[in-house]
Amino acid sequence: MTTFVITVPGTFISDITDSARSALERKLASQHTDVSKSEGLNLLTLNEDGTFSVRLEVDAPDRYEAELDATRLVSAALKEAGITEADAPLGPPAVTGINSDL
Repeated sequence: MTTFVITVPGTFISDITDSARSALERKLASQHTDVSKSEGLNLLTLNEDGTFSVRLEVDAPDRYEAELDATRLVSAALKEAGITEADAPLGPPAVTGINSDL
């Protein structure tokens, strides 16, 4: 298994409340571990134009599975935070870091 740092971009169609942001960060916190913290990466970055990016770690056998898992995790966290897919469409995920024992 390899640990991937995946960045999932998106856009909030309407303003996100502080409570929704906090809920989203809580839902994703378990995916923000040693690699991303040691690199100084923020879990959630919000831009003034409503765009955002989520950086999280995923253990997966390959890049493809890591990207799928990351997208599923972000989608589920958004939903649990009360943010619908229509209110926060996601863009294509990208691998932004890899940590392997190989």
